[in-house]
Parts: sequence; C-alpha cells; structure tokens
Amino acid sequence: MDIVKKLAQERRARLAAERLLQQKQTELFAANKKLGAHARALSDDLVDKQAEVQQVRSEAQALAGENTRVKQNLAVAEFQVQVAERRLWNSIQTVEDGFAVFDQNSKLVLANNAYIAAFDGLEEMCEGISYPDVLRLLTDEGIIDLEGRAPADWREDMLDRWQSNALEPMVVKLWNGMYIKAIDRRGSEGDTVCLALDITDTIRYEARLERERLKAESANRAKSAFLANMTHELRTPMNGVVGMAELLGDTDLNDEQMLYRDTIHNSATALLSIINDVLDFSKIEAERLVLRPDPFDIAGSIQEISTLLLPSTTEKSLKFYLYIDPNLPGTYHGDSGRFRQILTNLIGNAIKFCPSGHVMVSATAVDEELVFDITDTGIGIEKSMCKHIFGEFNQVEDERNRQFEGTGLGLAITKKLIEQMGGSISVESVVGEGSCFTFRLPNRRSAGSTPPKEVPQYNIKAIVIEPDEISARVITNYLGHFGIQSTLLKTWDELTDEHQFEVAFMSDASQMAPPKGRLSEAHVVQIITSNRSSMVGISHPLSLGDLNHVLANYAPLPAPIVPVEEPVDDTPEDLRKLRIVAAEDNKTNQLVLRKMLKTLDIDLTIVNNGQEAVQAFQDISPDLMFMDISMPIMDGKEATGQIRALEAEAERDRTPIVALTAHSMEGDKDAILAAGLDHYLTKPLRKAAIHDKIRELTPQDICRPFPDESP
Repeated sequence: MDIVKKLAQERRARLAAERLLQQKQTELFAANKKLGAHARALSDDLVDKQAEVQQVRSEAQALAGENTRVKQNLAVAEFQVQVAERRLWNSIQTVEDGFAVFDQNSKLVLANNAYIAAFDGLEEMCEGISYPDVLRLLTDEGIIDLEGRAPADWREDMLDRWQSNALEPMVVKLWNGMYIKAIDRRGSEGDTVCLALDITDTIRYEARLERERLKAESANRAKSAFLANMTHELRTPMNGVVGMAELLGDTDLNDEQMLYRDTIHNSATALLSIINDVLDFSKIEAERLVLRPDPFDIAGSIQEISTLLLPSTTEKSLKFYLYIDPNLPGTYHGDSGRFRQILTNLIGNAIKFCPSGHVMVSATAVDEELVFDITDTGIGIEKSMCKHIFGEFNQVEDERNRQFEGTGLGLAITKKLIEQMGGSISVESVVGEGSCFTFRLPNRRSAGSTPPKEVPQYNIKAIVIEPDEISARVITNYLGHFGIQSTLLKTWDELTDEHQFEVAFMSDASQMAPPKGRLSEAHVVQIITSNRSSMVGISHPLSLGDLNHVLANYAPLPAPIVPVEEPVDDTPEDLRKLRIVAAEDNKTNQLVLRKMLKTLDIDLTIVNNGQEAVQAFQDISPDLMFMDISMPIMDGKEATGQIRALEAEAERDRTPIVALTAHSMEGDKDAILAAGLDHYLTKPLRKAAIHDKIRELTPQDICRPFPDESP
C-alpha cells in the first residue's frame, strides 16, 4: 500500500478517532454533569439527613431530660403521698373517736387506737378480723351494755343492719356508761368506713335538759295549781265583799253611806280586775288560753261596751264620741268575751289616762279587715316607749302617770289576745296631746251570716245644730248613710230663710232653744251628744238604730201620757212556789245568797256541803239547785254525780243544777259541766246573773218567783 493511501487511511482513522474522542468527551461531559447534579442532590440530601439526625438527637436529648424530670416528679409525688398518708393516719390516730375500715368481705383493714381501745387490748382485735367476730367480742367480753337483751339477739340485729343497704346510725351503751354513736358508710369498691363517735356528754346534757324540763313542768303545774287555789280562795271572800256592796246599794243610804258603799264596791271590782289580769296572763304565758269563737253582733257589742263605760267619762267631764261603720258584718265569728275584754281595756285606758278633753271610738270595715281606733286627748306616750308599753308589767314610769294605778298587764294581755285572733295592734302618740291605739282583726263573717242590712234612704233635708266639730262630723256621717243632705250650723243664730229642711237635729251642746215660727212644720230631734242623761231624745252614744227609729217616724212628738194600771195578780192560788236548794259551805256566801234572793217568792233551802245537798234533793225534790264545787265532806261534783244516779234510778226528770264556783281557770268550766252540772256561774256572784238564771230555769207550771211578772 502506497504511502498516500496509508496517509489517507490514517487520516480517516485519525478523524474517526477524533470524532469518537469528541463523542466520548461529550458523553463524558454529560455524564460528569449528571454525576455533578447527582452529587449535588446527594449532598443536599446528606445535609437534610444530617439536620434530621441532629433534630432527632436533640429530641432524644429532650426526651431524656423530660424522663428524668418525670422520674424526679414521680419520686416527689410518691414522697408527698407518703407524707399525706402519714399525716392522715396520725390525724386519725389522734382523733378521740373510733375510726375503722372493713373491706368488701367484712374484714378489718385498718383501725385507729380509739377504735381498738374499746376492746381493752384483746389480741384477737387486729387486722383481718371479721365483723361478726367483732360483734362476738363485744358481747362475750361484756364490752356492750345489752340492757337485759340476749347477746345472740343483739348480734343478729347488728348483722341485719350491717347487711342492709341503708346503714342507719345507731347508739350503743358501753359497760362503763359511755355512749357511742356508730355511723357506717359503704364505699364505691365495697369497703365500709366506720365511725364510732363518743356522745356521752351529749347524752348526759340531753338527760340534764330533760330533767330540767320535767322540773320546769312540775314547777309550772305547781304554779297553775297555786293560781287555781289562790283564785278560789280570793274569789270566795270577794263574793262576800262584792255581793254585800251590791246589796247595800238596794237599801236606803244617805250620801255619806252611799259613798262608803261605792268605795267598797269599786275597790272590790278593781281587785277582781287585777285577779283576772293575773289569771289571763298566766294562761297566755302557759299557752293555755283558748279562744271560743261563736257568732255575735259586733256592732251591738261596741255600742254596749261604750254605754257601760260612759259613766266614767261623766265623772271626769270628758266628751265621748262613737262612730260605727254601717258596713261592719251583721254577725261576726269570734270570741265575743275576749273581744269585749280588748275593747273594754283600750277604752278604759283611754278614759283613765285622759284628764280632760275627749275620747273617741271608731269602728270601720276596710277591705278584708275591721279597723278599730281608740283616740284620746290624754297625757300621751313618749315615742321611745310606744313598744315598751305592750310588755308584761310595763308602764311608762314618769311623773305624769304615777297617779294612775294598774298592774301593767292590760296591754300585754290585749296584744296577745289580738294576735291570737289573727290581728295586730299599734299606737301613735304625742306627749301632752294624746294617743291613738289601732287594732285590726280579720273580717270573719259568721257562716250563714247575712250581709249588713241595707240602710233605708230618706228623701229629706235636715239641719244639724252642733257646735262641737267632732260630734257634728259623726252626726252628719250617720245622716249621710241614710241619704240625707244635712246642713251643719253651730248655733240657731246661723239659721236663715235660705236653709230648707224638714227635720232639725239639735245637739244638747247648742245650749239654746230652737226659734219659734219656722219650725211648725219641721220636727226637732234632741240629740244627746254629751253625757247628761237628763236630756230627752236620742241617747248617747249616738247609733244608727236610734237615728233610723226617729227618721222612720219623722221625729214624732212625745206620745201622750197613758196611766199605767196596776198589774192584776191572776195567778191561780193552787200554784206552788219554786223550790230551790243551794249548797254553800261559806257562811258569808250563804248570807249573800239569801239577801240576793230575799225579794223572790220562792222556797229556799241552803245546805252546808254536798252530802246535805244529796239528802235535800231526796227530801225536797227541788226545781232548781245551786251547787258550790269546793265543799267539805262531799264536793259539788260528787254530789251532782249521786243526784244524777238517783234521777236515773227513779226515772225522774233532770233537775237543773247551776255551779256557783270560784274556780275560773282554763278547763274548770268543762270539767264542771262534764261532772253533770248544767250551768256555770263564777264568783263573785252578781244579783242580776242569779235572777236571770232563776228566770230562765223556772218551770212554767209553778208560781212566778218575781212578784212583778205575770205567770
């Protein structure tokens, strides 16, 4: 081969090699580039892995530190728990009361020293002992005072209690006189926690209180018995004093003798009032005062009490005013006797503490209440003392009222009575100007009570001659209820031709006679607004009934005097006299009774005791008997029982027997009537009450005992 070919061949080979080299270089570059990229990726990944490793290492280190802290905290907690358990156990050990825990199998888990001490060092009393074995130790070792019960019975009852769902507390007595109160509670896991509380001091304190209570009750019974006995002993001589004073008033006495008689009677009545106050207060204090509600005419009671107290105002020259609302219930359901006592006390106090001026009583119906105002212009009461006066034995002690006597019980009793009736009382007062006592009661109409009667309306005009402002207001208010238009004048001098009227109401306070001439066709009604009973016309205190009676007749002129014929005694001569037997051991009271009945046309037999009363019943066959209760040999109750037995045996009609007794405590009346007596009168005896009872119980077929009454 020539050199040219070789050269060409070599050139081709070289070119091919160059191209191959270039290709390989390109491939190598691409591979290096790829390798570089991969290397960079590996490097980045390595960095990330290193960061993750570092983070993991950090977290591992943190977890290791946290684990260390947890272990440390756990150790601290375990130590604190041990301290708390130790303190709790030490506390339980120091508690004087017993503490124990039984598991769900009734095995003792733990118990403090106080619980174990009750067993006096018995080795069996330790952890693991069962509850039934504990009960056995208590009975076998005599730890429990079974108070006569059989040990087996006691253990059986205790096991029944232990196995019940509700573990009621119970008290047991130990041999040494200690009292333990067992309080047991079930836990959620079936464990039972037991507390044994030492209540010995409490039991002894309660026993002491019970002894004191019994002692107080005994003292209270002794006090009640003393009061009952003293009441009887006081009322027996008081019967002689009041009765004789009353009988003296029926004799011819000169002025000086009448003064002596009135002084005796008034003093005895005042003493009797004090006795009644003390008795009422003792009943209230013992919570034994019982109200006896019955239907009664409340407006009539107010009018009657005011009329009875009117003489007291006359003696002191006081003006007395009364206003009764026509809307008061026709029949009120309450204790009429206690209501009268309340009103009498308050009006009496108003008169007592009012040297001059006036006293006014007002009774009104407001919604569902009855409101009573008793107003006076008396000495008044300091504001700071207004509540004080309602206390027991409390009076306003100053120079203004030391002249007034009293027990200081009246207002206390009044307040208690009003509150017991469901009401309230208050007072407003200004020193030197007077007082106003206001009490309120629920408006309790009696069952079946009719509403207040409708007041008739009169289509007439009237004038009222009355200088007194309060009296004029009362009169015009009353006239307004009758629909009467009234013109108020102070004197007749104010009357002019312009005044049109058909009826003229003239107060006695006007002090002048009506003018002549104009009044020929008008009626003049004299209204007595002061306390002078010698006047004629409408009596004082003024009432709606009086006005209605006058208005219904247009104030008629006085009726002509008709001669009164002497009553003709047409009593048949064959009618016998009323036979009365009275049993009374006190000679003074026998005399009083004879004198009270001396004017009656009766056959009176007085005996000295119950035994004689029974004999007189058999011998005389009386129509009526008066029976004292406390008498020697045989008392009135026993005598009445024997008389009732004799009546039943002989099939005789029942003879009325009236108790004349000084017993007036709560329950005395019921006991006396339960013994067979029919009626009950308390001493001091009133002549009028005795006569009324005789009049009520006299049979129709015998001679009338009162000479002035027809048969």
